[in-house]
Amino acid sequence: MKRNLIMFFTVLSLILNAQLIKTKRGIVSLDGIHVAKISSKSGEYTFMDLKETPIFTMQFVDKSIVDSVRDSYVKLNRVYNREKTLDMDYISPSAFSGDEKSAVYTCIKALKIIDERGINIKNLDEVFKNMPKRKLDAKTKEAYTIRTKIDKLNITINNVGEILSNGVPVGYFTNLPVSFGSEDTISDKTFVDIEMYDAKSKLVGKYSTTTKRITTAGGKVFTLYREMSGRASILKFPTYKALAERMAILDPNFIKIKEKVEVGEVVKDGIEKDKK
Repeated sequence: MKRNLIMFFTVLSLILNAQLIKTKRGIVSLDGIHVAKISSKSGEYTFMDLKETPIFTMQFVDKSIVDSVRDSYVKLNRVYNREKTLDMDYISPSAFSGDEKSAVYTCIKALKIIDERGINIKNLDEVFKNMPKRKLDAKTKEAYTIRTKIDKLNITINNVGEILSNGVPVGYFTNLPVSFGSEDTISDKTFVDIEMYDAKSKLVGKYSTTTKRITTAGGKVFTLYREMSGRASILKFPTYKALAERMAILDPNFIKIKEKVEVGEVVKDGIEKDKK
């Protein structure tokens, strides 16, 4: 009985202390009191005091890191001091809340930069002084690590199917579909696998256009899945660049990250390319 009474009063206190947050016609209300104004343009929300003086902005970002892993966060910026932009996690009152509700909820509940007196400049300054650390899960952290490695490789594909890293030839594709050169993505389905070779004409791996699987010469397999874009799922056709990047991650010996990429001349069919 005593335990039930404790639980009852705990729940009751939470209900009584819960803040009622509403946004209507650009006015943010807290427990029925107008505390701030908000406007939006191109996905960026501007928060103003009740005299409509802009104080800070919040922009929602949803981006692909690598493969099917995405990261969603907000960029916080002061209107009159844009030297520093903060990338931060945000919170939502429910899974179905839109960006505006999430922006208001984050400012009040997470950052405490809006309270019953309006926009709290002192707390806003404190947020910029001691930026809250983002809480990334293991999958997202790993994706950013991979993305960093890929960016350092700076892989490009030229018009004859050669793979270059930081401008240096490191390999090439064979069995390219007829659409190569006119399209960056691989949307054609062919019965012959697209093959990747290193600079010494050693087979590195294959890509099946029917199963969307990359298989390294060493037997590692990676399947390209559907990629999330916002709240909608779309079939993501890979680019030749994406295949080379993924192969470089699957096989670290394919392209090694150095201050300067060092490889031999690209050799096709046992014949070394002419040096310029």
